[in-house]
Amino acid sequence: MEFFKYTKTFKFMGKSKFAMLVSLVLVLGSLALLATKGLNYGVDFAGGTVVQVKYNTAAPIDDMREKLKHDEIFDGSSISEFGSPEEVVIRMKTSTGNVTVDIGDITREALKGTGEFEIRRVDIVGPKVGSELKEKGIMSLILAVIGILIYVAFRFEWRFAVASIVALVHDVSIALGAITLVGLDVNLDVLAALLTILGYSLNDTIIVFDRIREGVTNGKNSELSDIIDESVTRTLARTTLTSLTTFFVVFTLFMFGGEIIHAFAFTLLVGVVVGTYSSIFVASPILLAFGFDVKNYHIKLAQKAKREAEKQRMRDQFESGVM
Repeated sequence: MEFFKYTKTFKFMGKSKFAMLVSLVLVLGSLALLATKGLNYGVDFAGGTVVQVKYNTAAPIDDMREKLKHDEIFDGSSISEFGSPEEVVIRMKTSTGNVTVDIGDITREALKGTGEFEIRRVDIVGPKVGSELKEKGIMSLILAVIGILIYVAFRFEWRFAVASIVALVHDVSIALGAITLVGLDVNLDVLAALLTILGYSLNDTIIVFDRIREGVTNGKNSELSDIIDESVTRTLARTTLTSLTTFFVVFTLFMFGGEIIHAFAFTLLVGVVVGTYSSIFVASPILLAFGFDVKNYHIKLAQKAKREAEKQRMRDQFESGVM
């Protein structure tokens, strides 16, 4: 199936300046949100306690708040709906270190008289563990970016590597900005989504770069902008099918997967859209801006082929006993 038949080359690079301006605005806006509003770290990273409660009818949140006021363990706690009016989560920034204390039993006792309910989940993370998880999460993102930089530089060239890293930073920045804008909790599932975005975006960028390298090596065009336009056009059908398929699957998770994976699915939704966009309108224009010289690249390839031919000739002479 082909949405775009390869009969016409679309001039993507002609729109690159406008696209880069849009990207710059989005990235700066995301950084401004992160600097002013900041990420809302969930229990996994900030530490604390989460208790999920399910009522048979709509949860009486006002009555719950009134009841919890009388127990100091719930000081500073917040109550919010969790996917449906019947379910709520109670979030506390503190966690008890006493293993003999069951926070579920304490909550059950504190909420007596508010209706029929059940305690469905209790998550407790100490502040030290939360801090360690946050540090390791940040480290995993940094190591992933460094690994990608080394891989792309080895497979292509340093200009390709830098362009791909800039595109990945662009994608993660906008995803974090979107998370901050809607006020989602940043937990381990969001971290997993961010790492998934890195892999998805890189895969899309590598496919485009492969076509660009083929065009540079075998094509007749000497202008890099024309080669990029032709390469992106050739991958457009594949990119559209892959992106739409992934988007619909993640959108289904977002709509029907429940509150538990809401943040994960939302982060991936943003990542799929931004990752597809960046492989065309961020990574490729940056490669163009670096001034990659096609003619010089051909000269290097010819010199490399000449050296290989010389080595093969000397090897053949040695094997035949001729020096």
